[in-house]
Amino acid sequence: MVVLNKIYTKTGDHGETALGNGSRVAKHSTRVSAYGTVDEVNATVGLARQVAEGDMDARLAAIQNDLFDLGADLCTPDMEKDAEREYPPLRVADSQVLRLESEIDAMNKGLEPLRSFILPGGTALAAQMHLCRTVARRAERLVVELATMETVNPAAVKYLNRLSDWFFVAGRVANDGGSGDVLWVPGANR
Repeated sequence: MVVLNKIYTKTGDHGETALGNGSRVAKHSTRVSAYGTVDEVNATVGLARQVAEGDMDARLAAIQNDLFDLGADLCTPDMEKDAEREYPPLRVADSQVLRLESEIDAMNKGLEPLRSFILPGGTALAAQMHLCRTVARRAERLVVELATMETVNPAAVKYLNRLSDWFFVAGRVANDGGSGDVLWVPGANR
């Protein structure tokens, strides 16, 4: 049996890449920047999983899978043509957004209300969650920008918005239920 394991294709040597529908675009296009940043979010989640345990690790694993779904969604343009395609592309579903909302609500129940902004930090897992949050926010900004130019699945935008909220709340949970949050002290070093 012959196994092909070609790592490099050379098809991007001229600054273009293929989208999910086979069309080629510049690697610096807004669409490629958007799903590339979703991939960055996924990498930060992989780092967070190095220190996560139990249920939190399982939830992060589910998010990583969702992020691949989101990348597949974003790399396939022309959503309005989905019904005509031989194989309908994978799109993020509202049920994925609802799952995040349910998890946020469950995690938030045990937290004290915030009375100050918090600084990214505390435990190693909390710091990683804040990194995930900030990269997710950047991905969201890029997807929103893309939506001003092309059709984008509304559930994809919602997912990223909820995901950054999820990371924020999970960071508080990782900081001993919020008691270990690092609070911002305005003007503390003047």
